[in-house]
Order: sequence, then C-alpha cells, then structure tokens
Amino acid sequence: MICVSVGRGRHRMMIAEHHHLAEQGVELVELRLDYIRRPVNLRRLLDNRPCNVVATCRRPSEGGKWMRTEDDRRILLRTAVADGADFVDLEWDIADKIPRYGETKRIISYHNFDETPENLEDIHEKLSKLDPDIVKIATMANNPMDNIRALRLCRDSDIPTVSFCMGEMGMPSRLLCGRFGSPLSYATFHEDRQMAPGQLSYRQMVDEFDYENITHDTIILGVIADPVGHSLSPIVHNACIKKAELNMLYLPFRVPKEYLEPFIESCPEMGIRGLSVTIPHKENVLKCINVLDDDVAGIRAANTVIFKDVNAYGFNTDCSAAIESLHETMAEQLVGGAESSVNPIEGQRILLMGAGGVARAIAFGLKRAKAQVFICSRDYRKAESLADSLECTAIDWASRQNFECKVLINCTPIGMHPNLDETPFVQEWFSKRTIVFDTVYNPEQTLFIKQARSAGCETITGVDMFVRQAAKQFKMFTGHEADRELIRYEIKRATSAARY
Repeated sequence: MICVSVGRGRHRMMIAEHHHLAEQGVELVELRLDYIRRPVNLRRLLDNRPCNVVATCRRPSEGGKWMRTEDDRRILLRTAVADGADFVDLEWDIADKIPRYGETKRIISYHNFDETPENLEDIHEKLSKLDPDIVKIATMANNPMDNIRALRLCRDSDIPTVSFCMGEMGMPSRLLCGRFGSPLSYATFHEDRQMAPGQLSYRQMVDEFDYENITHDTIILGVIADPVGHSLSPIVHNACIKKAELNMLYLPFRVPKEYLEPFIESCPEMGIRGLSVTIPHKENVLKCINVLDDDVAGIRAANTVIFKDVNAYGFNTDCSAAIESLHETMAEQLVGGAESSVNPIEGQRILLMGAGGVARAIAFGLKRAKAQVFICSRDYRKAESLADSLECTAIDWASRQNFECKVLINCTPIGMHPNLDETPFVQEWFSKRTIVFDTVYNPEQTLFIKQARSAGCETITGVDMFVRQAAKQFKMFTGHEADRELIRYEIKRATSAARY
C-alpha cells in the first residue's frame, strides 16, 4: 500500500488534496499536521474523511515544521488518538507518553537524516518494545549498501516494519521495501513537493514503477551508474515490462566506484536478475563477473550483467547496437541499400572522440568490421592506451579539427543534459562528406548533431543506438522481444523540451 503524505498550510487545502487522492484510488493518506499554520482543527480534518489517515506531527529534528511547544504537539497527537484517527505516527522517544486508545493503530517511528546507523537492529528492537502496530525506520543512505540493511528489517521482523533509506542513493529501497514485506511505503502528493529526500510522487510510484503490484516474486532489474539521475533506462524498460505484462521492476541504482563490488555481491539478495551498466562502471565491473561473452572478452567492458544460479554473466550491447546503426546508414548510401551484402564499413577511416567504455566497445566493433579506426581524447595517454589495445591509431585531441575521415563519432558525454551548450567539435570543422554519429541520447538533438546537420552532414543520433541496445538488453533480461517503437517514443517523450 502507498501512503501519500499531504502537507498544506491551510485546512481546506489539505482536505481538498485528501479528497483528490481518494478519488485516484489512494487508500491511506498521511496528514502532516505540523504544516498547518493555524491552530489545528482535527475534527474538521477527520470527519467525513474519504479514506484512512495517518495523523503525523513532526518536529524540525525529524524533518517537520512544528514550531510550537512540545507539550502542544503531544496534546495534538493524543487528541488525534481520541478523535479516532486510523493511525497515529509517534516518534520513539514519545511513544510511551501517548497511550493506546480505541481503534487507532500506532506507528512507532525513528528518523535519521544524517546516516544509516550501524546498530539498526538494536534501534528496531527498541521500537518493537513500545507497543507498535507498525515499526517505521527511515534513515539517510550514504552508500548503496545501506539499502539492503534497511530492507532486511522489513524481511526479518515479526512485527510489520516499514524500513527504507532516504536520499537519491536510498530511493530504490522506497520501492523494494514492498518486495521485502513492508506493509506500506510513502509518497508525496506531487514530485515538486517532497517532504523527505528521495521521496517519489504518488503518480511516479504508480505509473512508472507500478508499486502496488510489487510482490515477493517480482524480479528486479536496474541500471547502475554514478550519477544515475539522468538515465532514461528505467522509463523505457518499465514501459516495455508493463506492455509485456511481466512481474518485473526496473530501478535506478546510484553506485559510487568504491561500492561496486559489494553492491554486485548483494544483487541476488535483493532479487536482482539483471543490470544495465554505465558510467563509470563498464570496465571495472569485469572483476565482478564470472562469465564473459566474446564481445566483452575482447572489449574489456560490459554494459549488461545477468545473474543466473551462482554466476554473473557479462555482455556488451553497445558494440552491436552502434555497429548496426552505422552499418544501416552507410549501406543506404550504396546501390544495394540497407539490405546489401556488402560491408560498407570495411576500409573506411573512422575517428572516435573519447577513450572510455563506449569508445572501446565501438572501436572493437569497427575493427571487427575491418574499418581504419582512429582515436582521440582530451587525455592523450588514454587514447593511446585504448588504440594500442585494439590495434587502432591514436591522434592528438587538437588534430581532430582537420582530420579526414568518413565517419566522426562522439563517444564522450560532452553535450549531455544538462550541459546542452557544449560540443566536442566546432561547427566550422565539419565536412559535408562526413557521417556524424553522437552516442549521447539525452538530448537527442545535441549541439554536435545540430551543427553537423547545418553543415550538410548525414547524422546518426544517440537515440538510434540507445533503442537498439536497450531492446537487446530487454531480450536478455526477460526473454521477450522489446517494442522498439515504444522505446523510441518513451525516450522522445522524456527528453522533450516540455520535460525541462
């Protein structure tokens, strides 16, 4: 169940939002009494309520807005119990001061906005002795492993327990807690009105993540990156999952480099079957993988991990997706068209800007297609190292401006949202005889692509590559074919100007 938190300064606005949520099917609403600026009239809020309520009044130390005395706050909470609120939320340090009465159920809570303490189990045991119907523990995640520690409390407790982490790194636990047995999770009325760090809106939880249908058997997929907020993978994969009617959920996991190995080790416990892997983990993830496919063994970078039995399998869909995109465009320039058996890439001079995981995957595929591959990077040593490892040629970053090539590919994140005014190339340098390919997909129309098109170049956007690689990943994750037009639609919708 999703409990939607409502905090407004006036009674009539809180009541209006309560009714609006009930009309959308919400069964439980948290009334944040500390937000009301005037003396609180509980009878006005509780009489004729359209669905069940949790009465909550938070002090500033627990993320609340209550500015009157502590005695007044406790009186208000006692009154909520006496007036028949369905639930009352009591912080652990006052729970023994407010006795049980009538049918009102007690949520005994602990909040920590700084960290997830090492003694979580001790805290849970302390709260369990305060006559709770539900124990609630919300702590700040400072690393991704805090999530699994919080989720274990939901899974292992005899008392119904809501336990999750706050912050961007803790967001997945707000969704996974249902899979681990939590009786509810919390959402906000609107995404612009978060009441706690990392809180999702009700519509996000329902429409994008389908929270109400998460069960213990739900298979978890996800993307790991740092940062991860820019990734559109959750949007497109969850859309495909929904269309295919699969009991699966795809989540974004922010994983700093130093936590990659322990996170991968924890994936089976979290029910994770597969991961998309992106910056900065594509190369480092290899040390966490037991079995590599041929492409990964050659590229030395993976963008897909599948967990099966006791093994972690590594794949790379960037390589084949990029080569297919380029092959199709180049083949259309030949007499035989896209269906021609001729390899249009063979012998062509192709310059890659960048020396990271994407560049490595594309360079490997191009060499296999018998292209002449050149690599430049702002760090020449990285370009040289990559070129030497794949028998390509490194050139200086400054030399890219007058380098003659058939295809120019941006494999850097330059121009990615929100840095929309950046480009790895100057407009005056483009030759209309060159095919220009940008691997950045958000936005699709990067400055690099816009300027290349203005110069008369044929272009390939990152969206084309993303659609292909995402469809390949989806098939690996689920065994089902992805709807490529749906993926393309979701990317364009998410990156449209209206989003920003």
